[in-house]
Amino acid sequence: MRKILFLLLFVQQAWAQESVKPAHSSVDSFSIYNKLLSPKEMKQDLDVFIGIRKEANSGLYRYRTAKQIDSIYQWAFRQARQPMSTLDFFKVILQLADFEGSCHNYAEPQTALVSYLNRQRAFFPFALKYIEGKILFNSKTDLIPVGSQIISINGIADTALMRSFFKYITADGFTITEKLSNSVNRSYGLRYLYEYGLTDRFEIRFLAPGASQQQKVTVPAVTLQERNANLIVRHSAPVDSVTDYTVQPTHSFKMIDPHTGLLNLRIFTMADDTDDPRFPGYVAFIDSVFRLLDSNRVSHLIIDVRGNPGGSDPTFEQPMMYLTDSSFKENSLAYIIFDNGIPYEQYFWGISTAAKMDSAEKIAGKRMLKDYFPSLVQGRNLQNPKYNPVYAPKKPGFKGKVYLLIDENVASAGSHFASLMKAYARNAIIVGVETVGGYYGHNGHMALIYELPHSKIKTKFSIVYVIQDAPVKADQPEGRGIIPDYTVWPVYSDFMENRDTQMEYVLQLIKNSE
Repeated sequence: MRKILFLLLFVQQAWAQESVKPAHSSVDSFSIYNKLLSPKEMKQDLDVFIGIRKEANSGLYRYRTAKQIDSIYQWAFRQARQPMSTLDFFKVILQLADFEGSCHNYAEPQTALVSYLNRQRAFFPFALKYIEGKILFNSKTDLIPVGSQIISINGIADTALMRSFFKYITADGFTITEKLSNSVNRSYGLRYLYEYGLTDRFEIRFLAPGASQQQKVTVPAVTLQERNANLIVRHSAPVDSVTDYTVQPTHSFKMIDPHTGLLNLRIFTMADDTDDPRFPGYVAFIDSVFRLLDSNRVSHLIIDVRGNPGGSDPTFEQPMMYLTDSSFKENSLAYIIFDNGIPYEQYFWGISTAAKMDSAEKIAGKRMLKDYFPSLVQGRNLQNPKYNPVYAPKKPGFKGKVYLLIDENVASAGSHFASLMKAYARNAIIVGVETVGGYYGHNGHMALIYELPHSKIKTKFSIVYVIQDAPVKADQPEGRGIIPDYTVWPVYSDFMENRDTQMEYVLQLIKNSE
């Protein structure tokens, strides 16, 4: 499996080069921002990138051997032997970051280039949806029927389109579920421009529902604002919005019927830490949910974390304490691999791509880092034990059947919660799609962002090597996300009717158990 994925990575470069020639009037202006980099500049950027990774990234060899990492670095230097545009070099950096196997890895081009692209009338106007391995049309327009299968866009076949975006979608270990869905669902904004450049029109070949002959339409490109407005009214919006943390409350609860409760945990940002003034209110909310379940003798509880991208410790541990008979910890081991400041500090940007960290913020950050990770011993700077408390079961514990809904967009603290559920929850059934975040561990916490000197590409990764409190399970391979008991992807018929396939599956499980 590892060898196959390693080979897959290298052929992505060929897929990236299949793009059509740009037909946009601003191509000449584009070249000003998408400047040509010399081999010397790229070599220096790669030297910096690799040096940072080896000195600061504790997860560099988590899923790859030193030989494999060295091999892909050698490949990168070979790509840089000839002058290359910034975006083509960016694609090389993306593949290096993706190969490491961490969903916390991220990269973006220089700010001026991103801003320039965002201003262009070059965006794909429609919403698309990944269903049953296909790219389906997901917008309401007379041009193309909803549910049509997209065969190609600007001459690039559907499968090649999907694969070309894999490198933008990082995952823990060897998981590919999020790569599959988001190579369609979330890749036709800026990612499309990064990958295929600027164009003023899109030729779309499609197969309408029930048809046997392909059809073709050509549509003009739109602005980013027009594209975003079209996405809001996409066909699947009623179902998509249910799990969208950007529009839903961070947490909510309701009774579906007298015997079934639904606890939604959309994102674990209810509080930054226990000192956050929001934290007591969140703890009280969770306690009130389980007291209500207990007093009403509710027999079924659905916990929906689909789309949960993560958040802060200790928010995700709070509901877990009512669902287990075992004590547990956030992790069994956590460490970084450096001490005394920030490696390669001259290239350090900060913790957010939006703003560079100033000197006062750096001083405070280093102080916090020293508190969390006080001393490097034999290559490991272990986490201060005070930041890894033991969580004990709470009363009233829920004794009924728990159904955890997960999907391929569950990451970081969201997948960590799902990992604890699989490890320690009583009477739990997990339904949905393998998470992008790992079961046994991840590289997370304390993200650092660096800016490469010549390309100005920003690269982000989390520095803490975390082994989660997750016992070995026969159905849970190493290097994978949380594997559900029942794998359930959305299906075509439900997409067309705007039904929630995964929720309906759980409700049917509950009905069958009564």
